[in-house]
Amino acid sequence: MRALLLRPAAKPVVFALCLLPLVWLVFGAVADRLGANPAEALIRALGDWTLRFLCLTLAVTPLRVRTRTPQLARFRRMLGVFTFFYACLHLLAYAWLDMGLEPAEIGRDILKRPFILVGFATWLLLLPLALTSANRAVRWLGGRQWQALHRLVYLIAGLALLHFFWMRSGKNDFAEVAVYGAVIGTLLLERLVRYFKPNRPQVSAR
Repeated sequence: MRALLLRPAAKPVVFALCLLPLVWLVFGAVADRLGANPAEALIRALGDWTLRFLCLTLAVTPLRVRTRTPQLARFRRMLGVFTFFYACLHLLAYAWLDMGLEPAEIGRDILKRPFILVGFATWLLLLPLALTSANRAVRWLGGRQWQALHRLVYLIAGLALLHFFWMRSGKNDFAEVAVYGAVIGTLLLERLVRYFKPNRPQVSAR
């Protein structure tokens, strides 16, 4: 498995897999298979995939550490960029299909509905992370500042979950919210445990 992850074809394969949800949604829209309200189905599905990719991005480091597979780190940046990509599509679908791309209406709706405001704030926080995902951004900012900026992902995860919770509260449907909450909570708890865990003493080799 580790050798497979290091192969040149591994990244293109993961890239193609990340595009599959979009391909499936486009096919569903063209084939009229998104149900009675295709606009709402498309907006919500893109939001769901944003949350899923966010969970996958957060899971890379714990999986890498727990399974001792450092090769997984090769895909973390790609998954993070795809999180932003699906968040952009989610926002675009809302602005276009729900609001008709009317800036004034979009602005009023953001200020009027708290869950829309939280969702938009989440996208705004994702923006600098996406813009600084390249290696040259790390060199420009410096490693420490870059890491501090990208710790925003923890706040982003909390806001994304709150956005999802408020959206589902209208229909009193919290089953999926609980699942995502458990996943995100577990991933963040794992990071806290590793952060506060004392370093093991180094044993000199003889």
